[in-house]
Amino acid sequence: MLERLQNILKLMKSVDLEQLDKISKKVDLAEVLGAVSKMDENQLKMAMKMLTGSKKKKDPPPINADFYDISAKLSEEDRALQMKVRSFLETEIKPIVNKYWLHDEFPFEIIPKLRELNVCGYVYDGYGCAGGTSLMDGIIAAEFGRVDPSIATFLGVQSGLAMGSIYMCGSDEQKNEWLPAMQQLNKIGAFGLTEPLVGSATAGGLTTTCKRDGDNWVLNGQKKWIGNSTFSDITIIWARDLDDQQVKGFIVRKENPGFAVEKIKDKMALRIVQNGLITLTDCVVPESDRLPNANSFKDTAKVLQMTRAGVAWMAVGCARGAYENALDYTIKREQFGKPIASFQLIQNHLVEMLSNLTAMQTLVFRLSELQDDEKLKDEHASLAKVFCTLRMRDIVSKAREVMGGNGILLEYNVARFLADAEAIYSYEGTKEINSLIVGRSITGFSAFV
Repeated sequence: MLERLQNILKLMKSVDLEQLDKISKKVDLAEVLGAVSKMDENQLKMAMKMLTGSKKKKDPPPINADFYDISAKLSEEDRALQMKVRSFLETEIKPIVNKYWLHDEFPFEIIPKLRELNVCGYVYDGYGCAGGTSLMDGIIAAEFGRVDPSIATFLGVQSGLAMGSIYMCGSDEQKNEWLPAMQQLNKIGAFGLTEPLVGSATAGGLTTTCKRDGDNWVLNGQKKWIGNSTFSDITIIWARDLDDQQVKGFIVRKENPGFAVEKIKDKMALRIVQNGLITLTDCVVPESDRLPNANSFKDTAKVLQMTRAGVAWMAVGCARGAYENALDYTIKREQFGKPIASFQLIQNHLVEMLSNLTAMQTLVFRLSELQDDEKLKDEHASLAKVFCTLRMRDIVSKAREVMGGNGILLEYNVARFLADAEAIYSYEGTKEINSLIVGRSITGFSAFV
């Protein structure tokens, strides 16, 4: 105790006379020394910490959004690919996305870089594709979503919807003509299903029509919200046959007579994605560009089932990006003399975000296992889309909340995730439609109409 008291006296002696005079006017130094002499060991330790500020500042733990270590389930090769994709996105995409998002433009300079990354069409066999697992395809989608949901959407349209339609519904000639070029991003594709007046009702209410005319088909109607369509080489157009009332699919080239695209402006979400309003006015498409294995909406639904699982993974990526940025911010941002991450209410928000994110990660992991085992059903993909996009919305909202006013600034990244989440929540089937798909499965009753 004597040693502790001497240390305090030394500390007081280190204060210059002017400071000591100021202190003596505020407190009775003799009384302070008397009180110190009566302290036990623990009380003296506390006093020394208060006087010297000797509490060591601990380095925060590394940010790890994979809380249940799901990546440990991957092979070394798959883990290496995941890290390769992450490094590419951190170095090539992250530095530029805020600029392009703000100006509602697409960064065409990234296309050669994406070609070199070589992950487009990852899940398909042949045609230059990797023939990889649905699990890794989902993880790649999540990695893209973690950095920028817009670029993730661009790749999802190209690799999933456009290439997937040809891969699943096209002829051998069509596959050989388009898939190798699309895999290398030498040709860009779009997917035209949604219409100005028909969104959720596409299964039975397409207003875009097609009619056979000799060796050609004539298409009329409009498609809305079609990603990539302002610069795509081809667009997969789904239209209702006036003769048999069945939905058919077509590869429509940008130079086809009667095909026109107008860019949709003033979006608040996925601003890098170039969405178009397509107008088909007596658009002539040869029979050779009709997808021969797309003869009803059930064939369209097969493509949507596959890509809907990818959207669930993308929602995981969007949520993860928001969470990681928010956690990093709360660790660095100080208020009342310490990081806001040290406050109970902030930690509660962070834990809720991580809980939802972990549930999402484990759900989509199992979803892709079902897909790889060829056991995936519509209701499986729909449940994942519903749950993951709902939880994503909650996570990005809390991420903005813990960042206060800075959460609405692009420079802190979370504002972009917050806005983009709204588009992911709606496309590839709304929450209501996907809920009814699951509801039909578990009850046996269809409640669509």
